[in-house]
Amino acid sequence: MALRPNTPKLFFQFLVTLVTISSTTKFVSGNFYQLFDTIWGDQNVQYQDGGDVLALSMDTHSGSAIVSKHEYLFGRITMQMKLVSGNSAGTVTTFYLASSAESHDEVDFEFLGNQSGNPYILHTNIFAQGKGDREMQFYLWFDPTADFHNYTLIWNPLNLIFLVDDVPIRLFRNHLAAGAGFPHDQPMRVYCSLWDAEDWATEGGLVKTDWTQVPFTAYYKGFDADACYPDYDYSKCQWSSAWTPWFNQELDNGQIWNLKWVNDNLKIYDYCEDTKRFPDGLPKECTLP
Repeated sequence: MALRPNTPKLFFQFLVTLVTISSTTKFVSGNFYQLFDTIWGDQNVQYQDGGDVLALSMDTHSGSAIVSKHEYLFGRITMQMKLVSGNSAGTVTTFYLASSAESHDEVDFEFLGNQSGNPYILHTNIFAQGKGDREMQFYLWFDPTADFHNYTLIWNPLNLIFLVDDVPIRLFRNHLAAGAGFPHDQPMRVYCSLWDAEDWATEGGLVKTDWTQVPFTAYYKGFDADACYPDYDYSKCQWSSAWTPWFNQELDNGQIWNLKWVNDNLKIYDYCEDTKRFPDGLPKECTLP
């Protein structure tokens, strides 16, 4: 069968599209020294093993924080962390995504320290267009100070999935069409930090930081970002990542069962169940499937 005259042109456009997808959706991993910048607490930011391991510390003068050099818009982003050991009351160790706009988007893993022998609390939150108040808190099924564990965010146009060691602990669906907020159009950077929040972090601020225990130190390694780099053309990330496995990823039946187990056994706070906090009615997404 003869080709139509415009077939070579269409084929060339198809090749250009493939190149655009390849250059927009990338996988980066590893070296903190190359991929991150220090925000504050320079003296408490240490790169170890050639930059493959990051140690963030907090002392009586300052905490510490870093931010990724790249912005991401949708992706699967993983960090391995080993949290502050011993009496970590008052400390907050974080791994989160955030945009820079005033009405910003943000997705949080925050680990609230506690007195020795008591469990860490994993505090999660989601901001969309500057509106947060979407907190859920969990206990973990292991000691997060004894070894490194994987903490992952899958962010795509369908949902946000929080995973710990590949076990889903929280699912937040995109209900923009129903008027509920969802981070969808602001690229975000990756942040890691360790700071003092003794006014609220441990038992609502009742347990204060024991400054005789300084320095407090948390460790990070194994950073992976299989994600879209918007490169100032944010619309590309709405379609060019469709070839990647995470772009349309939702929970399978086994993951749904695991999510239910976590919520039944380890969840300790859910804003969607806090009717006293929202006397005028729960946020819209709480009533949607």
